[in-house]
Amino acid sequence: MYNMRLYDYVPAPKPVTTDRIVAAHYYPSWKRGAAGLHNGFDDLHEYPERTPLVGYYDGDSPVLADWEIKWALEHGINCFIYCWYRKKNNMGLPVTQEALRLGESLHEGFLKARYSKMMQFAIMFEVQNTWGAAADLADLTEHLMPFWIEEYFSKENYLKINNCPVLFVYDYQDQLLNCLGGPEGQRKAFDACREIARQHGFDGMIFSVEYRKNDLSRLEDYRASGYDFSFAYAWSIKDPGLTDEQILSAQLERMKARLASYGDFFVPTASSMWDPSPRFISMPQMYPRERNPLLWKLSPEDYRRLLRSIKEMTDALDGDCIARKMVMLDNWNEWDEGHYLAPGVEFGFGYLQAVREEYTLRDNLPDYRLPDVIGTGGVNTQWAEPDFTDVPAHPKN
Repeated sequence: MYNMRLYDYVPAPKPVTTDRIVAAHYYPSWKRGAAGLHNGFDDLHEYPERTPLVGYYDGDSPVLADWEIKWALEHGINCFIYCWYRKKNNMGLPVTQEALRLGESLHEGFLKARYSKMMQFAIMFEVQNTWGAAADLADLTEHLMPFWIEEYFSKENYLKINNCPVLFVYDYQDQLLNCLGGPEGQRKAFDACREIARQHGFDGMIFSVEYRKNDLSRLEDYRASGYDFSFAYAWSIKDPGLTDEQILSAQLERMKARLASYGDFFVPTASSMWDPSPRFISMPQMYPRERNPLLWKLSPEDYRRLLRSIKEMTDALDGDCIARKMVMLDNWNEWDEGHYLAPGVEFGFGYLQAVREEYTLRDNLPDYRLPDVIGTGGVNTQWAEPDFTDVPAHPKN
């Protein structure tokens, strides 16, 4: 049966039913040579357990995107949140696709995929100091907003809540906040964006900020500066000596504290693991080993327990609460930073099956056949195939 051409293309997804937005963060760095700071799959040759089940793949491939859409929808994940980077030299100028870092997976892959309209998507504006923010209010309203509306918000499958496009923002260094003139300036800038969105037929716009630290008073500052809710990209728990059970509990305690004090301003995130070992070598200045004293992986079964506990917490909330409508998953494909849910050698479809078991009606039959089984062809033209001969699996931490 192997190598027989059973299908001409990726079989159509058979989505499973879920009652909420189940959104997985998506790191679009897997086009060869695109990442810049690291070497993509070439950094993973000594980590064979992190190999995707499809093998190394072209991040800008619409065929690869259709496989990912299929696997996600069949297990209850109905939204990808793409990390979105603006090159710093584009600040103050009209935005183009060429001005983006790692824009290929979204523009050449997902948006050109056959099944893309079946899957919601959103962007997370990465405004770390390394990348560009908005130079000022005019740059935000005259350059960024027109691009976002034209390329993303206007699409039927862009994530909207109550007809308001949702923009996720990663600004832990306060780069965007400072560019827009502090809390008051940012609030006014966000209100200006909401008005622009109304002029284009939306009912406003929703801004969400990434925040994972323990000082919850900062959430009040974020609210005052114009954000509608907060979230954590990942729970990168680094306390030495914790067991898997304690790591699971630590995530839940952080989320319980936020829901108790800021229940209308927080969406939970379920993290499966944290192990950026490959980046200790490829990006030592940004990822020094000493800053990561604890490397951990929850098993798919423990991840399922985490998902179940989050669901129990949020099911008790009022139906209008954002945390009742949405849950975030960390992460679809951070293969080198070491937190991922996509099908891989070590855990197979285990994490996706956990999501399906806890967040869906299980009213479909997922298709676990891979491209080489059904004969649609591979998804790799860019990467050299790794030679794992005599390469031991990376030891678990």
